[in-house]
Amino acid sequence: MNDILLRVKNLQTWLGDGKHPVRAVDGVDLEIRKGETFALLGESGCGKSMTALSIMRLLPPVGRIVGGDVHLGKTALLELPEYVMREERGGRMAMIFQEPMTSLNPVLTIGRQIGEAVRIHDGTETDSVEQRVVELLRSVGIPDPERRINEYPHQLSGGMKQRVMIAMALAGRPELLIADEPTTALDVTIQAQVLKLLKDLQQQTGMAILLITHDLGVVAEVADRVAVMYAGQIIEVATRERFFGHARHPYSQKLFESLPDAKKRSRRLAVIKGNVPPLDQVFTACRFIDRCHRAFEDCETAPGWTELEPGQGARCYLAAHEDPVTIIEPDEAEHAPVNPATSHQPLLVVDNLKVHFPIHKGLFKRTVGHVKAVDGVSLSIAPGKTLALVGESGCGKTTVGKGILQLVRPTAGTVDFSGDELTRLGGSALRARRSELQIIFQDPVASMNPRMLVGDIVEEGMRAQRIGGSAQQRRARVTELLEQVGLPADAVDRYPHEFSGGQRQRICIARALAVDPKLIICDEPTSALDVSVQAQILNLLKQLQNSRGLAFLFITHNLSVVSYLADEVAVMYLGRIVEQAEVGQLLASPKHPYTQALLSAVPVADPESKRQVIRLEGDMPSPANPPPGCYFHPRCPVAMPRCREAYPELKRLVDGRQVSCFKVEQEQ
Repeated sequence: MNDILLRVKNLQTWLGDGKHPVRAVDGVDLEIRKGETFALLGESGCGKSMTALSIMRLLPPVGRIVGGDVHLGKTALLELPEYVMREERGGRMAMIFQEPMTSLNPVLTIGRQIGEAVRIHDGTETDSVEQRVVELLRSVGIPDPERRINEYPHQLSGGMKQRVMIAMALAGRPELLIADEPTTALDVTIQAQVLKLLKDLQQQTGMAILLITHDLGVVAEVADRVAVMYAGQIIEVATRERFFGHARHPYSQKLFESLPDAKKRSRRLAVIKGNVPPLDQVFTACRFIDRCHRAFEDCETAPGWTELEPGQGARCYLAAHEDPVTIIEPDEAEHAPVNPATSHQPLLVVDNLKVHFPIHKGLFKRTVGHVKAVDGVSLSIAPGKTLALVGESGCGKTTVGKGILQLVRPTAGTVDFSGDELTRLGGSALRARRSELQIIFQDPVASMNPRMLVGDIVEEGMRAQRIGGSAQQRRARVTELLEQVGLPADAVDRYPHEFSGGQRQRICIARALAVDPKLIICDEPTSALDVSVQAQILNLLKQLQNSRGLAFLFITHNLSVVSYLADEVAVMYLGRIVEQAEVGQLLASPKHPYTQALLSAVPVADPESKRQVIRLEGDMPSPANPPPGCYFHPRCPVAMPRCREAYPELKRLVDGRQVSCFKVEQEQ
C-alpha cells in the first residue's frame, strides 16, 4: 500500500544479557499511514515507550533489538549504520518525550537548543537560523517568540516547555512524529491547547503521529486508529469508532469499565485484578489469562491474531464473537453502604486562609514582595464527606493542604479542626493532633524512604505518636492495614521499589491510616496511575470512607475522578476560590467563566462527543504579581471593564453555590 509510512513487522526488543532477558517488545506488528494519528494505548510497563525507542533506535545500553523489521517509507531503519540513522532521527522522524523539563538543557536558551536542531536537520544557512527558530516558535503558538528565544527552560510554564519540544521536533520537517505521553503532566486547559496544536500542525504539514498514551479521553479526541498493547504485544487494533463502540478484547473492555464517572458513584469501579506478568519468560498461554474475567480452557495455549475486517483485529479466541458478554463481578456491582458516621456538623472549617511567601533580594535579603500562593481561601468539610479542590497547576491547591496541616504556617486566617484552632497550636500540642490529620502525597516514591522496609514505613507514624501498644501489637496492626489495602502480609519485609505504582500508593494509604485519622488530604493520589490502577485506589478510598467515616480533601485536576468521588467541589484560580458547589450542580451547570473553560477542556472517552472547548489565551499570571481587579480577567472571554477595577467577592447564589464573578452577579 502506497500510503503506508511506517511498517513494523515482528519487532523484538530485549533488555539484559542474562539467561532470562526482559522481552519488553515481543513480536509487535503495526502500520501507520501518511497523515494519520495512530494511538498506542496500554498500562505502564506494557512496552509502549520501548516500542517507540526501538523504532527511533534510542534504546538504553542494556537494550537490544533481536528481531524484526522497521521500514520508514522504503528505508529499512534497522539496517542503517548509526551515522545515517542520525539523519533520519530528528529529520524524517522525530520524537517528543513525556517530561519536557528533563528533555531540555537547563543551561542553554531555548533559541540555542532549537537552533541546534535547525542547523543539523533543516539545512538552513547560519544567518537565517534565528529566523527559522522564531518561525518555529510562532508556529507552535508561543507569543513574542523574538524575546522568548533568549529565555531558559525554567522561565517557561509546563505548557510552553512542551511547545518548545514540539518546535524542536518540527525543525527537520518530519514525516512521522512520535509523541510519548505528551500531555500527561499538563493541566486540562494546557492539554487542550497542545492537542489542538498537534492537530493543526498535522493538517498543515501532512505528517503522521504515533501517540503513546493511557488516557482514553485523549485517544477519543485525536486518534484515527488505536492499538492496545499488553505485556509486550499488540492485542487489539481498530479504528477509533470501532474501538469505542465495540472493543473486542477483554482487556480493552475492562479499561472502559474502570473509567470513573458520575453514573458509577453508587457502586465500585471494575478493576483488572493482579498485575502485568513479568516479561522475563517465554509465554505459552495467553498473557492476560490470569487477569481475564472470560478466560476458558483454550486460553492455556497462546492465541493467534484474529483478523475481523481490514484494519481491525484482536489477539483473543473470543474476538470473532459479535456480542461478547462482559461479566461484572458481584463485588463491583455492590452498592456502597450509607456511612453511619456522616454528620452535617463540619469537622474542618477554614476561614480566610492566606499563605504568602516573601521574595528576598539583594545582599541584605530585603523583602521586596510576596508570592501570594493562597490568598483568602475559606472552606469546610463534614465527617464522611469529600471536598474536591480543582484548578490548574500553580493555583495554590497543594499549599492549601499544607497550610491546613500546618506543614506551612499560614500568614493569616484560621483552621478550626474538631474545635481546636490549629494555627495557635505548636510543639507537642500540634503533634498530638497530627494523628487525626494525614496526607497522601502525589508521588509515592518520593514520599517513602527507599532504605526502609514497608513495615517500618507504615509503623513509623504509630511510633512517633506513641500509639498501637507494644512492638508486637504494632506489627500486627501493620499487617492488618496492609491486608486492608489489598497487599499481602509479606509486604512488611520488602522495600518500596519491589512494588508497582499502584501498590506503592496503597502503602502510602496504609501509612496514613495507621494513626486512625479523621481527615486525609489526598494530593493528586491518582494522577500518575493507569486507568485500572486508578480504579483500585478510588474503590479503596470510597470503601475506607464508608467503613471509617473518613473525610477527604481531594486535590486533583481529574474531573472524572471528581464526578465519581466528591460530594462538593471548590475551583481555585491564582490562590482564591472562584466557585464552590455540590458536585452534580457544578459539573452540570458551571457558572464562573474559568470553571466553564476548565470543564470544556476535559477530554471525554467518547468520539461522538460534540463538546465545545473554551480556549483560554495565555498562561496563569504570577502569584507574585497578580493583575489588578479580577485575577482571571486577562484570560476571560466575557470580561467587562469593571473586572479590571476590583476583585469580585465570593457570593452565595439562590441555588446555594458560591461564585466570585461580576458577570454572574449581573445575571442573577
